[in-house]
Amino acid sequence: MSGLMNAALIFAVAAVVITRQFSARRIGTDRRWWIVPAVLAVVALREPGVIDPHHQVQASLLLGAELVTALAIGAGWAWTTRIWTEPDGSVWTRSTKASGAVWIAGICLRLGLFGIGALLGVHQNSSALMLGLAATLLVRSGLLTWRAQSLHPAPTGPVPAYGDDVRRVLRKERL
Repeated sequence: MSGLMNAALIFAVAAVVITRQFSARRIGTDRRWWIVPAVLAVVALREPGVIDPHHQVQASLLLGAELVTALAIGAGWAWTTRIWTEPDGSVWTRSTKASGAVWIAGICLRLGLFGIGALLGVHQNSSALMLGLAATLLVRSGLLTWRAQSLHPAPTGPVPAYGDDVRRVLRKERL
């Protein structure tokens, strides 16, 4: 894919994911949450320009910094997301204002990394950004799934009290 197509794909995926996360959504713990990040990673790694061949050390360091930033954004986004269980046992999630702040901080960090790369003369391809987005989504989805599985569904009927399973012996009263 061309750089313009990669940028359009990154923008479209980010826009859809971000807008969907700020509305309450039911999440399932049994679905394959890793598929979208895996597809993005495969598309990113298929492109030949992930590492600039003329500045391999600097490009590798920038890619490493991008991936660390992406992992931090994914973890921050997952931990600032509100998650709850409905009475029917379904798990729901919704991003908060803190999640939006995590995204803004992440965008600023990524712009800073791009600026550092431009100052160093490193040719930066959109594949690194797509790989970072895949890492962000993978960490966020994995942590949310883990958090959802750790929630105990709300009871649907009466909750047993301590001692309910003990047999009671009734004695006849004699007059």
